[in-house]
Amino acid sequence: MKTFDQYLAIVNEAVDAIKSRHPQVPANLYDPIYYTMALGGKRLRPVLTLMACEAVGGKVSDAIMPAVGLELFHNFTLLHDDVMDRADVRRGEPTVHCRWNDNVAILSGDAMLTMATQHIAHARPDVLPQVLKLFNKTAMEIYEGQQWDMDFESRNDVSISEYMEMIRLKTSVLLGCACKMGALMGGASEHDADALYRMGVNTGLAFQLQDDVLDVWGDPSTFGKATGGDIMNNKKTYLLLSALIEADEDDEAELKRWIADTKARPEDKIPAVRGIYERLNLKEMVGNVIDRYSRKALDDLDNTESLNDEAKRAFANLILKLIKRDR
Repeated sequence: MKTFDQYLAIVNEAVDAIKSRHPQVPANLYDPIYYTMALGGKRLRPVLTLMACEAVGGKVSDAIMPAVGLELFHNFTLLHDDVMDRADVRRGEPTVHCRWNDNVAILSGDAMLTMATQHIAHARPDVLPQVLKLFNKTAMEIYEGQQWDMDFESRNDVSISEYMEMIRLKTSVLLGCACKMGALMGGASEHDADALYRMGVNTGLAFQLQDDVLDVWGDPSTFGKATGGDIMNNKKTYLLLSALIEADEDDEAELKRWIADTKARPEDKIPAVRGIYERLNLKEMVGNVIDRYSRKALDDLDNTESLNDEAKRAFANLILKLIKRDR
């Protein structure tokens, strides 16, 4: 097994080569794609794909093209999400719909989806049907998750179980897909491929819940974006939904006043809502939920049959690193 940074270097080299394998014109179709991919990111999904492939005895060369395909697909979803969310900044730079326009972002995103499929189709012929079936299932689940997320914006009766299902679909299944796709291309048994899928999903749930926490209490210099966005947008996060359940009459009334105040200033609303969360000890409560999902992920990892101790340690260290960000 290689180190995370070694896998990342392989992924980055392959991502950098995308431009050389695809057309340059019309520029307004392709430039936004290359601009988006050049912004970087964690590259977590393709790294997981390569790690899983090698962990079960496969070769990186068998998985690198589909791994890049997953990264293209992930970034395609971000292009469209930024249009729907009216987000202005992505990874510290203007979003595509701001630098160009909405139509460009939509069409370039469509092209990225096709490019992603082209890359994934480079999977070995003997596993290609399984890989494509997994990818298509995952893609549809992600679209469902995005729709649920948008539906939640106009609902006042969202339950915590519904929220967990939404983030499973919108975020976690792609991590599970990355792990299982790599395992399939490495020749894993059905048992181990499924165990690694569950590991990825549970890691994704813990990762997204940690994002909820960091958006309230994180350090912007390490979190990668300004904090408090979920509070300002009244996002139905685990924290907000828990607060509405756990708050006493006074805190509930104050919280609902802030939710209803469309003209609230960030410097007023964010610390006020954060204070309610702290009075309810929600950071610790959500931290316990994060730990529960991380333990599930580690149990899934232990349940594999073909991974040696070195491979299990590599995955375990990555899981713990992802969920302990700034905690």
